Amino acid sequence: MIGLGSYGYTAPSSKKINAYDVPQGVDIRGRFDEEFAKILTKDALQFVADLQREFRNPIKYAMECRKEAKRRYNEGALPGFDPATRYIREGKWTCAPVPPAVADRRVEITGPVERKMIINALNSGAKVFMADFEDALSPSWENLMRGQINLKDAVEGTITFNDKTRNRVYKLNNEIAKLFVRPRGWHLPEAHIFIDGEPATGCLVDFGLYFYHNYATFRNTQGQGFGPFFYLPKMENSREAKIWNSVFEKAEKMAGIEKGSIRATVLIETLPAVFQMDEILYELRDHSVGLNCGRWDYIFSYVKTFQGHPDRLLPDRGQVGMTQHFMRSYSDLLIRTCHRRGVHAMGGMAAQIPIRDDPTANEAAFELVRKDKQREVKAGHDGTWAAHPGLIKTCMEVFTNAMGNTPNQIETVKRDDASNLTEDDLLQRPQGVRTMEGLRLNTRVGIQYLAAWLTGSGSVPLYNLMEDAATAEISRVQIWQWLKYGVELDGDGLGVRVNHVFGRVVEEEMARIEREVGKEKFKKGMYKEACKIFTRQCTASTLDDFLTLDAYNYIVIHHPNYVSSKL
Repeated sequence: MIGLGSYGYTAPSSKKINAYDVPQGVDIRGRFDEEFAKILTKDALQFVADLQREFRNPIKYAMECRKEAKRRYNEGALPGFDPATRYIREGKWTCAPVPPAVADRRVEITGPVERKMIINALNSGAKVFMADFEDALSPSWENLMRGQINLKDAVEGTITFNDKTRNRVYKLNNEIAKLFVRPRGWHLPEAHIFIDGEPATGCLVDFGLYFYHNYATFRNTQGQGFGPFFYLPKMENSREAKIWNSVFEKAEKMAGIEKGSIRATVLIETLPAVFQMDEILYELRDHSVGLNCGRWDYIFSYVKTFQGHPDRLLPDRGQVGMTQHFMRSYSDLLIRTCHRRGVHAMGGMAAQIPIRDDPTANEAAFELVRKDKQREVKAGHDGTWAAHPGLIKTCMEVFTNAMGNTPNQIETVKRDDASNLTEDDLLQRPQGVRTMEGLRLNTRVGIQYLAAWLTGSGSVPLYNLMEDAATAEISRVQIWQWLKYGVELDGDGLGVRVNHVFGRVVEEEMARIEREVGKEKFKKGMYKEACKIFTRQCTASTLDDFLTLDAYNYIVIHHPNYVSSKL
């Protein structure tokens, strides 16, 4: 249902039947469910509320600092290394030793906290499964709460899934991947839970509920005395890492476990963060197990950071790969930084999915994956990401052929040559051309992803790739950039300006989407709503920071009949 207020749709009122048992100042506005109530216990909510009250002001200040940085970049400034923290970059400190449970992370699989996905990913043969509350999940109340239930069952080893259409029951193997959890970024609210009259911070809800219910079992069953393990997204500087470090310390103190038990890998997926990698590791040095090249979000961030710079327009998104100088430099510097500090340097996502009805195209896709992973392991990465279980074997073979039985390359590949990388290397303009097909693909992918997100799916197979919010963001901001600066499509000889054809392209691509998905699915889906949101954001005079912030209003449903009374 479409949201009309600042946060979503309000369900019709009816007689109050049940309500969550909540601590003072906490108001649950999501639908009541007895299963959800097992997650939303009074003590767990008190822990979340304590986190919110202690850290809401530092978080608000960090978000204001992001706005100030954006203002500077829009006025012509460039991101760069901070002279005030040179002593950290040049110091000889290291992070805490990597826990034995996660020394070997050569292949990691990622996906949403959906029940069947969790089982398949843990059984996939990967070393790690990153269960995602962020880019691969549409954060509806149902998805978030069922995700928490699913993870609790997974940590306890009891998770099963009965697929009635296939007449098959899914359950965990004896050997499973190590579980990491990625909460949402600092910028996203949780509008179904209000604390002291304002929406909770989404990542504190995700982290707090998961940690509270699972830390003890996880440390006994998966962590070998450490954990839980996390991935941290979307940070722009070490100030934001310092907040996470304080959150971890507060959680450890509440649980009565040793400082440094919780471990996290930070995704370097914003352009400002690449200049703060040492500083981010330094702030998290007791809790860090490395950095990851979040390359799709990094491309999105390049456009967003330089939205006011008409001399930094991107070519078609398919041409912005790791062979571009600024992308390769980012990867090389990340490896050097991590290995110098004694932690993992994780590679990027292989988004390909098997093409079952075309063996030739399937082998071509797998060959692209092999070459990408060979580049990563040769450069010194300790592991890599895959979006589909079908890629695990191929990725594993590449890393094992290069690394043998050594769990990682922290001690063996130092990449001292990357110490010469400069700000210019990290900011070099991407090379390539812009085409009509690139514009069409951006339009198709953006609209279809958003339509899926609005109906509850945050990870969507499109055109033999697994798309999530990061790849949809590239599509959106690239079109916005091309429209704002009147870009000419110079790669296919057409010579037309995007401004002159975008309206027609949207109409034609909507017709193509309807043909591809079928009239019935098109009618039932939210393609028209998605098209309006996507088109509005692409043509806006100022660039929205995130596609999902605006779209979030469309999936929030408040249930006033279940609103808690202890305010």
